[in-house]
Amino acid sequence: MVTAVAAGATMLLAGGIASAHVTANVYGDTPEKGGYGAIVLRVPNEEERVGTTKLEMTLDPEYGITSARTKPVPGWTAEVTKTDDVVTKITWTAEDGHEIAAGSHSYEEFEFVIGALPDDVDTLVLPTAQTYSNGKTVNWEQPPTDDDAERPAPVVELAESSGSGHSHGSGPTHGDSNHHPSENAEDAAGSTDATDDTARLLGGAGLVLGALGLGLGVGATMRARKAGKS
Repeated sequence: MVTAVAAGATMLLAGGIASAHVTANVYGDTPEKGGYGAIVLRVPNEEERVGTTKLEMTLDPEYGITSARTKPVPGWTAEVTKTDDVVTKITWTAEDGHEIAAGSHSYEEFEFVIGALPDDVDTLVLPTAQTYSNGKTVNWEQPPTDDDAERPAPVVELAESSGSGHSHGSGPTHGDSNHHPSENAEDAAGSTDATDDTARLLGGAGLVLGALGLGLGVGATMRARKAGKS
């Protein structure tokens, strides 16, 4: 994980056009087909005089992704767009004064979880439009297979399913509960309910046994007193 972060930082500081690309990164295990993926969109600022104010990341409807959750970024709002219950776009918009600052050394990261991931593709392609405060829009949408592409689309490689059912890529070291898909949360809630029911059952049984023990104890005491008097 540390190596991946260090490599990303080196790429940004190395200079050249490659350092200015919008990229999709996974800090941890590779997301699995059919599972959920925690992905970080890293967005450098290319302009020296204006900042980045908006991002629009498009998801191919054919991926059939139905769930998307975003991690809050201070000073930015996020909106998930669905068409026929399928996620087709995630849009981040900067509030006043919170744009990605002008200058080629500035960048921001936008983290999100999507799923279930398609099981019939090896790579997710995530075309992204980057809008600047002067109205200029740069479209990162060229096929990643084009070695000469100046504006390649961000991509994420997918691993074969391990069959665990709820697999998803691990989030960055600054992760939070938003990394877990809702299905896992529902499973955890169900487990908690079952535990509570078991505890109530055992507690009730304990009370019954306690009452029986108390009754037997009182009866024994009374018989002892009667025997003493006689």
